[in-house]
Amino acid sequence: MSRWMFWTAATVVSWGVWAVLAKAIGDSLSDAQKQALSTVGMVPVVLTFVLSKDLAVRGAGRRGVLYALLAGVVSGLANVPYYALVAHEKAAAVVPLTALYPVVTIALAAAFLNERVNRVQAVGLALALAAIYLFNVSEESGLLSGWLGYAFVPMALWGAAAFLQKLATAHLSDKLAALLVVVGFLLTNLGLMAAGPWPGEVTPRTWALVAALGFFLAFGNYTVVLAYATGKASVVTPLAGLYPVVSVPVALLVFKETVGPRTAAGIVCALAAVLALSFEAPPRLPAEPSAAGCPSGPTAAGAADRDHRAAKASETNDPIRGS
Repeated sequence: MSRWMFWTAATVVSWGVWAVLAKAIGDSLSDAQKQALSTVGMVPVVLTFVLSKDLAVRGAGRRGVLYALLAGVVSGLANVPYYALVAHEKAAAVVPLTALYPVVTIALAAAFLNERVNRVQAVGLALALAAIYLFNVSEESGLLSGWLGYAFVPMALWGAAAFLQKLATAHLSDKLAALLVVVGFLLTNLGLMAAGPWPGEVTPRTWALVAALGFFLAFGNYTVVLAYATGKASVVTPLAGLYPVVSVPVALLVFKETVGPRTAAGIVCALAAVLALSFEAPPRLPAEPSAAGCPSGPTAAGAADRDHRAAKASETNDPIRGS
C-alpha cells in the first residue's frame, strides 16, 4: 500500500470514529462541554505538529494565519450542534447528511473566487438535493422540518470553515495550515470553558470518551496532511470525505440503529454526493510547442515563454491573488 493511501485510510477511520463518539457520551455532558473537554485529546496531536521537522513557518503571511485560525474556530463552533444531533438522532442518517458541507464550500468558492462547478460536482449537487429530499420526505411540516433543518447549521459552518482553510493554504504550507486549524479548535474550546458552566462529576469513562473525541478529530486533520504530502489532492480529498462509510456501520452495529429503505437510499445518495462534490478537475496547462516547431536547445524566447506560463499558473492556483 502506498503512503498516501495508508494515510488517507487512517483519515477515513479516524474521522469515521469521531463522527459517532458523541453518541456514546450521551447526555452525561452538554454539547458545549463535549467540545470544550475534547481539548484533552487534541493536545498530543498539536505537540506532534509542533515537533515536526518539516513544519514550514517562514514566510507565513498574517492573512493566511488569520484564515486558518478562523477556520478552526468556526469548525469548532459547528461541532456543538453536530454533537447534539448525533446524540439524539440516528447517527446513520446524521453523519452522511452533514458530510454534504462541501456544497457550501463550492457555493462560496463560486461566489468569491469565481471558481466554476465542474460536471462531476454538478452531479454531486443533484445527488445532495436528492439525499435531502429522501431524508425529509416522510416529514409533514416542510422542507426544513425536524432535525433536518438543524443539520444545516453544522453543514453551513463546516462549509465556511473549509472555504477559510482553502484561503489559508494560498499563504501557508498545508502542514502549518492544519496546525493552526487545530489551534483554532483549542481557542474555541477555551472560550466554551470560560463561558461555562463547568461539569460536576465526570466519570473516568466519560473522560476517556471525550478525550477520544478530540484525539480522533485532530488526528484525522494530521493524517490527511500526510496524505496530501505524497498523494494527489484531487484523489485524497474525495476519498477522505467518505468517512461516513465507517460511521454508518458503527451506528448500525454498535448502537443498534435501524434505517428504512428511504433513509438507506438517502445515505447512498449522500455518500455518492460527497465523493462527487470533492472532485476537482486537473488544471489545464498551455500546450507545449511541437518538436518539429521548436529548436532542440533552450532559447531566450522559450525561457521567457516558460516563465510567463509559470507566472500565470501561479496566479491561477492562488485563490486570493488569482481572483
